Amino acid sequence: MPAKRLPRGTRQRPVRVSWLIEERSKERLEKLADHAGVSAAVFLERVIDHLGEDLTDRGLPTWWPTPELKDGELDMPPE
Repeated sequence: MPAKRLPRGTRQRPVRVSWLIEERSKERLEKLADHAGVSAAVFLERVIDHLGEDLTDRGLPTWWPTPELKDGELDMPPE
């Protein structure tokens, strides 16, 4: 069964991304998307949307390591 894609014209401002990632990461994303029955693009968009629900006061996912402060930087949440 082919992966479910969004209907043509659904996206408001679609763009192509051209990042280099490890092949194993791309294959993992595609396998997860396949298990979900959607395209890799749809799966990635859902992951990004989900990340926005669980962020720290610094705007990072809760599982992301706390970044070190730069010299002279105060530990204040971003506006």
